[in-house]
Amino acid sequence: MKSFFKLQSLDLAIDLGTANTLIYVRDRGIMLNEPSVVALETNDGVTKVRAVGSDAKLMMGKTPSNITVIRPLKDGVIADLDVAEQMIKHFIHKVHEKKPGIFRRFDIVVCIPSGSTNVQRRALRDAASNAGGSGVYFVEEPMAAAIGAGIPVAEPNGAMVVDIGGGTTEVAILSLQGLAYSTSGRMGGDKIDDAISSHIRRKHNLAIGESTTELIKHGIASAVSPEDGKGRTMHIKGRDLVSGMPKKIAITEAEITQAIAEPVSQIAESVLNALENTKPELAADIMDQGIVLTGGGALLGRIDEFIADKTGLPVTIADDPLTCVANGAGRAMEDPLYHNVLIPA
Repeated sequence: MKSFFKLQSLDLAIDLGTANTLIYVRDRGIMLNEPSVVALETNDGVTKVRAVGSDAKLMMGKTPSNITVIRPLKDGVIADLDVAEQMIKHFIHKVHEKKPGIFRRFDIVVCIPSGSTNVQRRALRDAASNAGGSGVYFVEEPMAAAIGAGIPVAEPNGAMVVDIGGGTTEVAILSLQGLAYSTSGRMGGDKIDDAISSHIRRKHNLAIGESTTELIKHGIASAVSPEDGKGRTMHIKGRDLVSGMPKKIAITEAEITQAIAEPVSQIAESVLNALENTKPELAADIMDQGIVLTGGGALLGRIDEFIADKTGLPVTIADDPLTCVANGAGRAMEDPLYHNVLIPA
């Protein structure tokens, strides 16, 4: 490839996720990890950005009528281009504030779902370019995840990575720095959140917010039913749908496992479909090396056990799965060994 990255320390790799955005700065590592959330304030018919990232997420469910909190990405792709651009600009400016010196143009590597369309890629390219990128390059998320997880993708051996994000789950079989098979499905952390909140509403007549849903997911949600049929217990608060008054209830690990069974099964089904489409030689390698889980969804309780039981293959969770995609994109940007996995936008 042509000399593509200039020797400057402001080049960035961005993992623009449905739930979180991470930014990797050349030679410095991950410098930002914040929720992909924007708070918009409207006064006298004029709308402007009130807060971005962590500050905006704190406002969720607590805003007055003139402030709206939104996620500009849905199912791994940009749903609101203008707001996404504002968010990216804010994050890049925040990163560059930590670097003394004169602000200048820079190259950006953007992680994209393997099944993204040309329209979706153009939206990402335009957002990155308008945010200050002089050169924009893409890297497919499963490839970045594999590199970040330490999988030797340059070798002639088959490897399987399952990147479970907020909006999508990427399943890929890799060999020789290429994707032998890949699929991107719209199931991930958001679908698990929806299943939890729907269950609480349906069974307990309780409305809960996004923050409470996440507390449940991180606290007691599990892909495998507890041995005692009940498991851990958690107390949560919300609004009673019958009386309209605040209410506190107790929920169990077992009922949450049952509530999220469908989205978790869909993730496992996508893994099985990928294995069925694998060439015999690659399948033999995967049988030896197993499946590697990355992404925030890999932190769901006992998800590795669930997938191992469904596939009969060893399953491991990558070290720090939340940062694998961003770290992998950063390594692809820095290391000439991986430059050919980058796609000029």
